[in-house]
Amino acid sequence: MRSLFKRTFELKESKCTIITDKEQAIESAIESIKLHRKQLESYIKTNQKFLISLEPVQTPAEPLIAKLMAEAAEKAGVGPMAAVAGVLADLAVQNMIARGCQIAVVENGGEISAISNEPLDVAFAAGDEPLSRRFGFRLADFPAGVATSSGRFSQALSFGDAEAATVFCAEAGLADAAATAVGNVVKGEDHETAIQNGIKKAESIHGVNGVLILYKGFTGTSGKIPQIIKIQPA
Repeated sequence: MRSLFKRTFELKESKCTIITDKEQAIESAIESIKLHRKQLESYIKTNQKFLISLEPVQTPAEPLIAKLMAEAAEKAGVGPMAAVAGVLADLAVQNMIARGCQIAVVENGGEISAISNEPLDVAFAAGDEPLSRRFGFRLADFPAGVATSSGRFSQALSFGDAEAATVFCAEAGLADAAATAVGNVVKGEDHETAIQNGIKKAESIHGVNGVLILYKGFTGTSGKIPQIIKIQPA
């Protein structure tokens, strides 16, 4: 792995880590996040339903961020705000690639968007669970989107109880929305049934490549999961 540039950036709810092979691309990512957050905030002021709906809403023609969020939410059957972190990451990565970099990674609140010409390793995070940050995934197919929903550790709204529902897609926006949809149905005393319900939900969403669910200490997977790797404790 070549030498990479890394910077953290926070703007209101957006808490990001940006990684790239070209330092100037970091500013492109930050500019994108600032711009699209501002556009979304302006849109929400006159479209409150977009902010509070827990179901898909009509897809607006603009701004672009609202359009992409609504499209992802429609596929997953959730409210558009379930896709906000992932879509912001996707748009930032696109801005970085336009600057000519070959490696562009934006992690926004745990949701990851990545484009790279070489494999990238990402850690699995699930709060204080024993497996958290003990293993991860080697991403090799790009573009890649990875998102995790948790009914126990995430600050995002979830109606389920999964320690983690991690979804793999080509876009982080869809992965974000799909992870919410999957996490919402993982609940109940029977861990096998709960995990299977999550897997069925993931398999029903067009564009989901794979899913990993952690519930009551048990795991279930479906579809194409990146290579699992061991992470050395920090």
